[in-house]
Amino acid sequence: MTFTEYMREKKQQIDMHLSTLLHTDIPQFSTLYKAMNYSLMAGGKRIRPILLLATIEALGKDSAPYLELACALECVHSYSLIHDDLPAMDNDELRRGKPTNHVVFGEGTAILAGDGLLTYAFELMARQPIAPEKLAPCIAVFAHAAGPAGMVGGQAFDLESEGNLHIGKRGLELLHQSKTGVIFKAAIDLAALLADANETEKQMLDAYAVNMGLTFQITDDILDVIGDEAVIGKPVGSDEKNDKATYVTIFSLEEARRMAKEAAQQAIDAIAPLGEQAWFLRDLVSYMLVRTK
Repeated sequence: MTFTEYMREKKQQIDMHLSTLLHTDIPQFSTLYKAMNYSLMAGGKRIRPILLLATIEALGKDSAPYLELACALECVHSYSLIHDDLPAMDNDELRRGKPTNHVVFGEGTAILAGDGLLTYAFELMARQPIAPEKLAPCIAVFAHAAGPAGMVGGQAFDLESEGNLHIGKRGLELLHQSKTGVIFKAAIDLAALLADANETEKQMLDAYAVNMGLTFQITDDILDVIGDEAVIGKPVGSDEKNDKATYVTIFSLEEARRMAKEAAQQAIDAIAPLGEQAWFLRDLVSYMLVRTK
C-alpha cells in the first residue's frame, strides 16, 4: 500500500465514524450540533487520528479497536481551529475553503461549538473499551496535551507574542511545541501506551514526535507566505498581518526551509530502528516537507 492509499483509507474510516457521532433529538440544541458538525466534517487531512493508528501499527499491534480514540483527537483539533479563528484570536474568515464557524453561526455559538467538541472528546475516550489500567493514563496524557500546560498554554503564549519578533528560537520552539506539536505528540504517546511500547521504543517515538511536529509547523509557516489560498483553503499572509512570530518572520524563508529539512531528517533517523513497520511514519515526514496545504 502506498502512502497516499493509506492516508485515503484511514481518512475514509475516520470520516465515516465521525459522521455517526454528533446528533441530537432535542430541537433546541440543533443549532449547536450543526455548528459542531460544520467544523468537524469540513474536511481536513485527519493527520492526528491517522498518526495514532499508524503508530500503533508501527509497534506491531492492531489499530482497529482504537478508532473512537482517534476520533477524539480530531474533535480536540477541530475545537482548537474554531477558537483559533475567532475575532479575539486570529480573526480569520476562511478555513478549509469555507467561511469560518463564527462567520456562519455567530461568535457565541462558535465558542460553544468549540467547548462542545472539547468536552465530547473526553466522552469518546471514556467509552472506548480500554482496560482501566490503561484508560486512566490515556485520559491524563490527553488532558495534559489539550490543557493549560499544552495547547491552551501555547495559544495564550501565541497571543502574548503578537508583535514580538524577539522571542528567539527557544521561545518559538516552546510556542509551536505547545500549540501545534503537543497534539501530535499526544497521539504518539497514546499509541505507545496502548501498544505497550518499551522504554527504547518510547524514546525513539519521543524524538520522532518532537521533530515531526517541528517539520509540520515550519512548513505551515512557509505555506502562510508562499501557499496558494485556493489550495490551502485559508488566507495567506495572516501571520504577517497579525504580527505573529514564526520561523519565516524571525529567520527567513530560506532558513525556514533548511530547518524543516533538518527536523524531518532527525525525525526519520529517530525511528530507523523500528524498520519497515514504521514506513508510514517515515513517509509522513517526507510528505510534510512537500505538502501544499
